[in-house]
Amino acid sequence: MAIAVFDYAAWVLRYPEFGAVSEQRAALFFAEAGLYLDNTDASPVQDVAMRLVLLNMATAHIAALSGALNADGKPSGLVGRVSSASEGSVSVTTELGHVPGSAAWFQQTSYGLSFWQATKGYRSAVYVAPQPYNFEPWAGSTWRR
Repeated sequence: MAIAVFDYAAWVLRYPEFGAVSEQRAALFFAEAGLYLDNTDASPVQDVAMRLVLLNMATAHIAALSGALNADGKPSGLVGRVSSASEGSVSVTTELGHVPGSAAWFQQTSYGLSFWQATKGYRSAVYVAPQPYNFEPWAGSTWRR
């Protein structure tokens, strides 16, 4: 069974902004990323190296949503992307928009949007053609027309 294995050092090398996230916490984010992209042989992404890149993107997205980039390490509490902000008396407006599926959730961070765009080809139906039908009722029988 070929699965993508989380490599903390490689993940922090690619996403250095998450260097303060512990290896154990990052591994939990990676495990959660498996909810969004199957990390088994049944995955639509059969190339394990490509699957690891995608899972690392999703891991960064989950880490950012979980507040890993905030000074206090806590989530901001905002849901959706920031659509407007002002400075005087501080005002922030967020929105999820009218995007079908779970795109709005992924658009909350640049990591999630990268994941969403990179997996575009895997989110469509796959047609499996039926096997040819070779039934000839008169072949091999004594019945003739």
